[in-house]
Amino acid sequence: MERESGAVITSRENSKIKYACSLRDSEKQRAAEGLFFAEGPKLCLELAKSCTPRAAYATEAALEKTPELASLDPVPVAPHVAEKLAGTKSSQGVFVLFETPRPGPALLTTARRILALEGVQDPGNVGTLLRSAAAFGFDAVVLGPGCAAPFSPKTLRSSMGAAGRLPVVHSSDLPATLRELRDRGVTCLAAALYRSRPLDEAGREFPGGVCVVIGSEGQGLTDETVQACDAAVRIPMTDRVESLNAGVAGSVLLWHFRGV
Repeated sequence: MERESGAVITSRENSKIKYACSLRDSEKQRAAEGLFFAEGPKLCLELAKSCTPRAAYATEAALEKTPELASLDPVPVAPHVAEKLAGTKSSQGVFVLFETPRPGPALLTTARRILALEGVQDPGNVGTLLRSAAAFGFDAVVLGPGCAAPFSPKTLRSSMGAAGRLPVVHSSDLPATLRELRDRGVTCLAAALYRSRPLDEAGREFPGGVCVVIGSEGQGLTDETVQACDAAVRIPMTDRVESLNAGVAGSVLLWHFRGV
């Protein structure tokens, strides 16, 4: 698919518009095409700093409001076409198809600060954790089975495009990946309650690097994943709440280990 430009698109049944909508709605198609769909001027301009745009669409009103969008060479679309493209109730008038970043296989042989997720299904939590990992200087993210897709529209909105700035790799066998990290000296710390130590006792000296491993709020980490780690840590809390959601708990851990 080539970058495109041209006259105003006025038909909601235009083939390019239908193709963009199918990418928006289908993770399977996004994976097959190596593209993802983003909406909104701020998010699209941020993603364009690290990802390659392949097609862009914008209303005249959006271009007038945000002149910087011209750098994306968008095809103009009528407001009613933008309504079809919008993944939210109110259209922001800007839509871009980007190439999905593909980190090289050697990424995990050099990364020193790593976030690993298992079974975090909520796009909001995955997006929050990606954003926090980028903010606190982590080098890479590993997504194990059962995690929300990092380039789905909901995750992208929550992460504010962090997935484009932070290498994300997928692991079909997270315990095996963690054992490989440990073999090269990375300390893997599981966020868990059972047989865990308080976070302030976990230490901050990790010469080979650190991997923070987070599970879902409801299920937590599997026993096999916890056993594949060096230790389990927990966030000390009062008894007024039982737990924090994965996005909040993970962000606290990422902040704690930001400088190791």
